[in-house]
Amino acid sequence: MSDAAAGRSGGLARAAGPSERLAAEVAEIVRAEVRDVRTHLLRAVRPAGVGLALLATAGGCVVLGAGAASATALRLLETFLPRRLATAGLTGGYLVAAVVLGRAGLTQLRAAGGGPAWLADEMQDAVSATASQVVPAGAAAVREEFDRWASDRQGH
Repeated sequence: MSDAAAGRSGGLARAAGPSERLAAEVAEIVRAEVRDVRTHLLRAVRPAGVGLALLATAGGCVVLGAGAASATALRLLETFLPRRLATAGLTGGYLVAAVVLGRAGLTQLRAAGGGPAWLADEMQDAVSATASQVVPAGAAAVREEFDRWASDRQGH
């Protein structure tokens, strides 16, 4: 028992019965243990918190880098394609990559079975519902832009 607990229980010994002394001593021991656990947790969490903050910052840098790479690729495409067609082509490329990677991820989730398989099915249903609305509109816009570009090139 700590010195503080011994001092408090000594004062209680004269004024309280054995059950009150026991309750006071147990409460003090529990408080001391909670303080120790809190101290240990804070020591362990601080480096983890810094590590998580660094990882989040790294993730932000990856997003910015991908954006810069995308802008560079778009500028490269615009050197030989009209801006709208270059944008549509790059967007289409990203969407195809997303579909391929998404299908591979869903396959892995299904292979894991259990909860991940259920999650894969739910995600596929949600993506299919969204894609059934977005893809036809996007394809029509790309086709229209390509036709406009092709007719402009034939007219020149």
